[in-house]
Amino acid sequence: MFEGIVRAEENGRRIVALDYRTYDPMAERELKRLADSAVSAFDLAMLLVLHSRGLVPEGNCSFLLVTAAKNRKPALLAMDWFIDALKRDVPIWKYPVWATEMNTAMGVGS
Repeated sequence: MFEGIVRAEENGRRIVALDYRTYDPMAERELKRLADSAVSAFDLAMLLVLHSRGLVPEGNCSFLLVTAAKNRKPALLAMDWFIDALKRDVPIWKYPVWATEMNTAMGVGS
């Protein structure tokens, strides 16, 4: 199992959240296609993927990937392959919510 936790820093700048936006019909189709490909290519018993949409605060889980296989190595290789393919092929975009933007929106430091 792999959980993607929103980091407190992105590109050297402090963030308070990530805002995930998707084109749902295509994202769901591509996630299923990738899951089916991984199950077949790595001889997995199963693969489960959940990805957040909308605002996810720093420190929270935005992505969950679970694989099951008879042996550990195929399951771990499938995870690595799946995450790379997801980032490349699935229309999910992340937008950092910078700490400075949040302070400005709340009137802090004005």
